[in-house]
Amino acid sequence: MRDDETTPRTRTLDPAAPAAPLTEVPAREGGPAPWVFRLVAVGLVLAALNLRPAITSLGALLEEVRDGLHMSGSVAGVLTSVPPLCFAVFGVMAPRLARRFGPGAVVCAGMVAITAGLVIRPLVGGTAGFLAASALALMGIAVSNVLMPVIVKRWFPDRVGSMTGLYSMALALGTSLAAAVTVPMTDAMDGSWKAGLGIWAALAAVAILPWIPLVRDRSGSAGHPAAHRPKAPALRITRSRTAWALACFFGLQATAAYITMGWMPQIFRDAGVSAGTAGVLLALIMAMGVPLAFVIPRVAARMKNQGPIVVVLGACGLIGYAGLYFAPSGGAWVWALLLGISNCAFPLALTMIGMRSRSGAGVVRLSAFAQSTGYLISIPGPLLVGVLYQHSGGWGLPIALMAALMVPQMVAGILAGRDRTIEDEC
Repeated sequence: MRDDETTPRTRTLDPAAPAAPLTEVPAREGGPAPWVFRLVAVGLVLAALNLRPAITSLGALLEEVRDGLHMSGSVAGVLTSVPPLCFAVFGVMAPRLARRFGPGAVVCAGMVAITAGLVIRPLVGGTAGFLAASALALMGIAVSNVLMPVIVKRWFPDRVGSMTGLYSMALALGTSLAAAVTVPMTDAMDGSWKAGLGIWAALAAVAILPWIPLVRDRSGSAGHPAAHRPKAPALRITRSRTAWALACFFGLQATAAYITMGWMPQIFRDAGVSAGTAGVLLALIMAMGVPLAFVIPRVAARMKNQGPIVVVLGACGLIGYAGLYFAPSGGAWVWALLLGISNCAFPLALTMIGMRSRSGAGVVRLSAFAQSTGYLISIPGPLLVGVLYQHSGGWGLPIALMAALMVPQMVAGILAGRDRTIEDEC
C-alpha cells in the first residue's frame, strides 16, 4: 500500500484522538463500504442492550423466583453468583473462538444463545433446569462481553472512547430498562414471573439481525483480511502489573455490580419499600450509567491517568453504602443515585482495556485476561452476601462488606489507570 493511500482510520491508534461522527468513517480502497461500519455500530448497540436484562430482570423478581422454585437464601446467593462464574469460564474461550470464526460470528452466536436461554428459562420447573438455562444465556453474554472492546478497537481504532461510550450507554440502558419494567410487565401478565422473565427474549432476538451479514468476516477488522495482518508478538500477559491491576479493578467493580443487581431490590424491600419501587430504585442505579457511560469513556480517553475518576466513583460508592446502612428507606433515592454513579466503574474499566494496549491483538489478550480473571474474583461476593444475610438476619454485615470492598477497588483502579501499556511490561 502506498503512503498516500493511508486513511485517518490507520493513522493513529490513540484512543484520545478526537472522535468523528459515525457518518464520517472512511473506507479503505477495496475495504468495507461505509454502511458496514454503520451496521457494526448498530450491532454493538443492540448487543449491548442485551448484556444485562437476563440478570437485572431476575434481580427484580428474585423473591418470586425463590418462592416459585423453593430456594433458600444460600441457594439464591448461588444463583446471583452464576453470572460472574459463567463470564469467567466462557469469557476465556472468546479469543480462540474469535480467531477461528471471526468476532462477528461469535457475537452473533452469543445473541442466539441469549435468546435461547431466555426462552427456555421460564419453561423449566426446577432449580437445576433454571440454572442451566440461565447459564446458556450467560454464555452468550460472556463471549460478547469480551469481544465488545475488541470489535471497537479493530473497527474504530481512532474512536475507542466514543464508541466504548456508545455501547456502554446502551448496556446501561438495557440494564435499567429491565430493572424498571420487569415488575410492571409481570403484574400486567397476571403476576407470572415466568412471563416477566421470558419477555426479554424478544429483545435478544432482534439483536441477532445486524450480526448475520458479519458472520463470514473472519478478520473482525476494517479492511484487514486475516491473511494480510502481521503476526502479533507473543505477550506474556501474566507478567504485566497493569494487566493484573486492571483484572482486580474489573473484578471488584463486577462484585459490586452483581451484588447490586442481585440483592439491591431485596435490600430495599426488606427496608419497607414496595416491590415496584424497589425495582425502580434498581433502575435508577442502572440508569445513571446511560449518560455517564457515554461521558466517562470520552473523558477518560483524553486523560493520561484515569486515577482521579476512579477515586471520585469510589467515594460516591462509600457514601452510598453508608447511607444504605444507616437510613436505607429514608434516603433511598439519594443512595441509589450515588451507587449508580459508583457503578460507572464498568465503562471506565472497558475504556482502560482499550487504552492499555497498543495493538488489536493486545486488546484481545487483555480483554480476555482482565474480564475472565476479574469475573473469577467477583464470584464469591454475591454468594457471601446471601450467606451473611441468612445467618445474620439483616443487611448490616452485607452492606459493611460492600463498603469494605470499595477500598481495594479504588487502589487497583488507580494502579490500572497509570499511563502505560502491557507491551511495555510483557
